[in-house]
Amino acid sequence: MNVSTTTTAALATPADTVVVGLFAGERVAHDFGSGALQALVDRGEASSVFEHLAQTRDGERRVIVAGLGERSRFDGERARIAAAIAHRRAVELGTRTLTWEAPHHVGAQVVAGLVEGTLLASYRLDRHLSPAETARRTGIDALLVSSHEDVSAIVETASVLAAAQNRARDLGNRPANQLTPAALAEYAKQLAAERPALRVTVIDEAEIRSSGMGAFAAVAQGSEQPAKLIRVDYDGADARAKLLALVGKAVTFDSGGLWLKPSAKMHEMKFDMAGGAAVLEAVAALADLRTPRRVMAILGATENMISGRAVKPGDVVTALDGTTIEVNNTDAEGRLVLGDCIAYARREGADRIIDVATLTGGIVTALGSHYAGLFANDEALAELVARCGDRVGEPVWRMPLHEQYASMVRGRYAQLTNLTERREAQAITAAEFLHHFAGDQTPWAHIDIAGTAFDVRSAVIADKGATGFGVRLLVEVARTLDAG
Repeated sequence: MNVSTTTTAALATPADTVVVGLFAGERVAHDFGSGALQALVDRGEASSVFEHLAQTRDGERRVIVAGLGERSRFDGERARIAAAIAHRRAVELGTRTLTWEAPHHVGAQVVAGLVEGTLLASYRLDRHLSPAETARRTGIDALLVSSHEDVSAIVETASVLAAAQNRARDLGNRPANQLTPAALAEYAKQLAAERPALRVTVIDEAEIRSSGMGAFAAVAQGSEQPAKLIRVDYDGADARAKLLALVGKAVTFDSGGLWLKPSAKMHEMKFDMAGGAAVLEAVAALADLRTPRRVMAILGATENMISGRAVKPGDVVTALDGTTIEVNNTDAEGRLVLGDCIAYARREGADRIIDVATLTGGIVTALGSHYAGLFANDEALAELVARCGDRVGEPVWRMPLHEQYASMVRGRYAQLTNLTERREAQAITAAEFLHHFAGDQTPWAHIDIAGTAFDVRSAVIADKGATGFGVRLLVEVARTLDAG
């Protein structure tokens, strides 16, 4: 979808459909000479009630009046929802060009939300449809944002973020026979080829093993698809600037290994690379936005499969930092991959680390599918991540770290175990496992997106499949990290 801005009045643009918002207690800001829109309100057909839609015509043009609710409550997330609902109505009406009239006296987050909501709602997965089926799934070709002020920079940023999130959704929705670790590495190279500010380094499985990443290698050894550690560097600032590491779990398929997952939901395990997708597309968006920041994205890409070579319950492996680990649950593989990736990030000089992963079912039980779980060893970083999540509509909820939980991941025959003896606090003990590798000297945050990464029914992302959760959050954190 082509996105642009104009200072021309919305009703004077050439769009075939115009959306005009209405706040509670206010009149229609701009109307036809006949007063047709206000008459629609006065008759009770249009309403300021949030999510309510009404429509009328001016000749060949359609006008949708969208209820926005109370002005004081209308923030970026409500703007995304309103835009998504209006988009669906516009598609039903056969719209090709849509104009949104930006409400008067609103902030940048609302304008950005209108763009993001429209673009996210427009997402379609048609890679495997026939040409005839694809042709029937028509959509809107262009979005125009009308405002009295120049909002082009806001709209451009929002367009970049929504496009990156939709690319992350594409990655998550691809089947595991297509998106292997090697294919993900090739995709990262393609992103970098289109963005000169990015540099990609791919470490293959033999080097992963020989370099001492024994935990990561243990997960990978059961699959015929070779693992890859994918590193993407973005040097948007000089070498004196602090280095932010974004670490993503990119398990492209998780069978559970010898701790086999239940068959009914196993097809969903292609989504186990959602954290890696968010990290990869976030760094691409940072490059597109020319963000003045140094960022190192690290993706631990592998399958977790069954074979005669697969890691066995009870095996002991040694991580990059020398930590020995009892692998007592082969389905707790994400923390093994991330542990080595976090240790790698520290070794490579990261000043701050944020990891993102579909790590535990425990976080789904605790928080459902609205909040992601946040764990951190640094108060300032935790507060920043939480504020950024609220600003962009990807909220996180702070969960505790404590020595009592850390003691639960101490091993019987090695330093750590990836399966606690007590079946409780699963998300917290997984975070404490990662905390061991992050330590307490380097500020670190862990975001568990198991509940928010896929099959989340919302007004903005209403289809089943990957959500791309985390892209907007990570970009916002990176852009505001030193500003607070």
